[in-house]
Amino acid sequence: MTDLIFVYGTLLDAENKYGVYLRDNSKFFSSAKLKGKLFDLGDYPGVVLYPDGSDWVHGVLLQMDDPKTVLDVLDIYEGFGKDQPQPNEFIRVLAEEAETDLGFVSCWVYVYNLSLENVPQITSGNYHG
Repeated sequence: MTDLIFVYGTLLDAENKYGVYLRDNSKFFSSAKLKGKLFDLGDYPGVVLYPDGSDWVHGVLLQMDDPKTVLDVLDIYEGFGKDQPQPNEFIRVLAEEAETDLGFVSCWVYVYNLSLENVPQITSGNYHG
């Protein structure tokens, strides 16, 4: 299991209690980007991976101290799992090719799992601007 997670949205907000938890239980690894598209879901963004596409989503990679425990907590925040409303709005997947200045790495990422009809794309690929 990789100990890296790609973060691109509200988990980067200083006031987000799950973001604080993540920062307290991980360390910065690298800035990174994934091939995909970023969408504006209102109060938060969602990413859809397109490995063969030309669009990029920008974020950071964090190295989790205890991946299983941290992911269990983040799954609750992201609404991912069998005990969450189905279908899950977000699912956690292993992205094989996050690009960093150090090369490509595998990492966990939460991707949007519902319809994108009438959902605007954030064409910059950067939620925080």
